[in-house]
Amino acid sequence: MNMGKNRIIVGCQWGDEGKGKIVDLLAADADIIARFQGGANAGHTIIVEDKKYVLHLIPSGIIHPGKICVIGNGVVLDPFGFKEELDFLTEQGIDYKGRLFISSAANLVLPYHKMIDAVEENSRGTSSIGTTKRGIGPAYVDKVARHGIRIADIFSPDRLKKRLEYQKEIKAKYFTGSTDERADLERTFNDLMAMPDLFKELAVDASLLLHNAYKEDKTILFEGAQGSMLDVDLGTYPFATSSNTTSGGAFTGLGIGPRMVDEVVGIVKAYTTRVGAGPFPTELIDEAGEELRRKGDEFGATTGRPRRCGWLDLVQLRHAVRINGVDSVAITKLDVLDGIEEIKVCVGYELNGETMQEVPLDLAELNHVKPIYKTFPGWHDETTGKVKFEELPENAQIYLNYIVEDLDVKICIISTGAKRTETIKVLV
Repeated sequence: MNMGKNRIIVGCQWGDEGKGKIVDLLAADADIIARFQGGANAGHTIIVEDKKYVLHLIPSGIIHPGKICVIGNGVVLDPFGFKEELDFLTEQGIDYKGRLFISSAANLVLPYHKMIDAVEENSRGTSSIGTTKRGIGPAYVDKVARHGIRIADIFSPDRLKKRLEYQKEIKAKYFTGSTDERADLERTFNDLMAMPDLFKELAVDASLLLHNAYKEDKTILFEGAQGSMLDVDLGTYPFATSSNTTSGGAFTGLGIGPRMVDEVVGIVKAYTTRVGAGPFPTELIDEAGEELRRKGDEFGATTGRPRRCGWLDLVQLRHAVRINGVDSVAITKLDVLDGIEEIKVCVGYELNGETMQEVPLDLAELNHVKPIYKTFPGWHDETTGKVKFEELPENAQIYLNYIVEDLDVKICIISTGAKRTETIKVLV
């Protein structure tokens, strides 16, 4: 990869692939980092010199001094959680002023969205879809139904009050008789009225900002959240998030055109994890799965929930590479596989006696497929902290080469630990 390219960063699995670290690394060579979808249900973790930063809304690039960060219209923004993140950055001595901007067209996640999220999820019982209950889904529902509340509405008290009153009318089944404090719309209005000064410095036309930056030959990194298999259209629906997590989401979520993008980088964890309900063909419900969870510290950055763990699934990754147009992959958490005697990779599915090489069109069939595995010998030497590909154990090199040959992509980065320095830069 040549310097100066504009790149979309997407997760190629079910999220939690390590996008935070990769965005942080690539942000060093970018002028602008722009987040294009999702909300505070995402959690991007960056570790710099033993300091840990967990961000849910603000682009990971904010940790780099001088970088411009943009939150696009495709994001649903919790204004109160966002303020907490700003306070956190200030406490850490990170100055965001003059370099953090938000699309005034971004829809808000408000307390009643979280209440509705919890009510809906609880009502599903054993058919729950594993939502984080952060209000993301209900906020996107309001957006699509065209009665959402946007950043721009904060600056018009009369308009904001009318829109909140309308919410009470159309959501009567949730509000009527509720003792949940999140149903108090007067309180929500008053809390929002304390924020115009904060957002006045941040709200912009993000599409125009990025367009002008592109004309000035600035380098832009487009940051996605969650993973491709959670895409509302192309993922494991209905066990998905409420936005387009694939590369196409960058265009609508930021108001940019395809010509602004030079490259798509897919983030791939060296094994597979998933949080919440939904199909997971290679899930390991045994000691091997527990070992991956323990060694990988597989607990959600947003919810703290233990992640389901399993072997790498090349069938699922072929799907992700195709729908995103992935040019190169960054492989993360290779070090977690250190010391495992045998490592398996799913190379196909079996269903009703037939072999499948691609994710079935009817995604419900994923619940019934049987993975077909290829077994690789593991390695005993540590990969942790290695910074050159040739330093890796031979069996680790064989494992990585097999993955990219199957996917027909190149490797750009290999992460061998959580820290910035624990990284092999292959094509950056």
